[in-house]
Parts: sequence; C-alpha cells; structure tokens
Amino acid sequence: MSILRGPILRVAQNGWFQAVATRSPAGRAVARRFVAGETLDEAMEVVRKLAGEGFSTILNLLGESVRTPEHAKAAADAYTRSIREIRAQPGLDCAVSVKPSQLGLDLSSALCLAELERILEEAEEAGIWVEIDMEASASVDRTLAVFREARARHERVGVCLQAYLRRTATDVFELPEGSRVRLVKGAYLEPPEVALQRRRDVDRAYARLFVTLLALGHSVDVATHDPRLLDGVRRYLATHPADRARVEFQMLYGIRRDLQRRLASEGYPVRVYVPYGTEWYPYLTRRLAERPANLWFFVSSLARELRPGG
Repeated sequence: MSILRGPILRVAQNGWFQAVATRSPAGRAVARRFVAGETLDEAMEVVRKLAGEGFSTILNLLGESVRTPEHAKAAADAYTRSIREIRAQPGLDCAVSVKPSQLGLDLSSALCLAELERILEEAEEAGIWVEIDMEASASVDRTLAVFREARARHERVGVCLQAYLRRTATDVFELPEGSRVRLVKGAYLEPPEVALQRRRDVDRAYARLFVTLLALGHSVDVATHDPRLLDGVRRYLATHPADRARVEFQMLYGIRRDLQRRLASEGYPVRVYVPYGTEWYPYLTRRLAERPANLWFFVSSLARELRPGG
C-alpha cells in the first residue's frame, strides 16, 4: 500500500479542499473518469455500453452514513428503482452493491436490515444479485450480522471482505455455507493494530484468503487491479479448473481497462463496478489514495482552473 495513502486521505477530508473539488468543473470532470454519472439514467447508459463490450456489471449508488431513517428509506427506494430498471432490459447481467451505512446501519441494525429486505425482495423477483459492501472496521461485526440474517432468507445476496483487516482471516470461517464473497484489499484508513499496513503483507493475506474461501466452498469475486494477484489467481485456476465456476473477476469503472479487456479475452467472467450518484467525493478520494498518480492529475487540474486567467 502506498506510503502516501494516509496523508492523501487526510488532506482529502479537509473541508476547503472538498468544497473546491466538488464545485469546480475540473473536479467533476476528473470524477467522471471513475463515476458513471450523477443519475440512474447516466449510469444505465454506461451499463449498456459495457454490456455491449461483453462485460457484466454491478451498480452502486454512492452515499454512506445517512443520518435519518428517511434518508435510509430514500436510498433503498433508489435501489429498488435501479433493480426495476435493470429488470426492464432482458438479458442485462447487472447486479447491485449496497453500503450498510447508506441503509441506516449507524442508526440501527434493525433499520438497515428492514431496508435491505425491501431491496432483496425486489432483487429476488428480478433474479438479480445483491452484494453488501464492507465499510470501516467499526462496522464489520454489524455488517456481517446483517448479512447472515439476510442470507438465511435470500440466496442471491453476498458480502464484501477486506484482506487488509487482521480479523478477516477469522471471519471467513464464520460465513454461511456457500456464501458469495467480494474480496478486496481494503481502502479505508485504519490503524496498524486493525489493518495490515505494508503492501506485501496485504497481498499475501489476499492470496491466502482467496484460497481459503474456495477451500471452504464459497464463491469468490476477485476484486483487485493488482496484476501480480491477478496472475496468481489465473495460475491457481489453471491447476484447479473445478474451482473456475466459483470465481469471477471484478474491477472498478475507469480503472485498468486494459486488464479488464485482457481477462475477458481469455474467457474469464469480468464484472465492472459502476458507481453513480451525487455523493461521489468520498469514493473518489479512496480511488485517488490508491494511486498517487491519480491524485496528481486531480490536483493539477484544479490548480489550472483556480489559477488567475486559467
């Protein structure tokens, strides 16, 4: 993991920087590299384009940490609308990803589960997968509890696990039988006692978790852009062909399209994570922190716009 990741995330949380970034045309233009748009219509246009290129997709409405039950209900309503929109287009392989805090987890687990249940009922009718995203470490226990309860009633629901969290090596043994897991490295700023800090340690943890999840009978969505990890997964599948049906590659919209095309051309299932919505800034900062070159492009674009006469 980049040594600049922590400082980048802290700077990005500065109120002045956020205001400039979100209100300026340059900031919004850079965001469009990673975000499909601010409306469902814009996102669906991207989904259809990717489908035409042979990619499956997973749609995510950006937003987190709602403050009222009404906001949680509004988020769930937006997800049910997106599911109906997907359902209206036969043959479109598009799942949805939800953030628990967006559905009210920070207010109460019961509220989150109730709103998630509405989404899952709509998705079940449509035959669409729903993946529960994982957020900061403080919410992991509650998120896994919500997932287990939802999974007891619905088959088409999965959960995300973060390889850099030290606890994940234990969490994998407490999942419901035959779970679907989106395995990511982890993008939130966490202290050393909670999360691995060195890239090589995170990579090793990721590789171990991938093999362990398959050995336990789960399906794994390999959600990373790391070429070394991707090559390791491909080598594993070459020697364990029976596991191939339980593995899917997932990548973020706008990042490493060359790898997306390469994996698809080799016959692997590739699903592109397509975020949309007006609350794109927190998502964007995590993407910038993952690759400092992205941050430099972002800051230089803002600087040109703010420069007198720019």
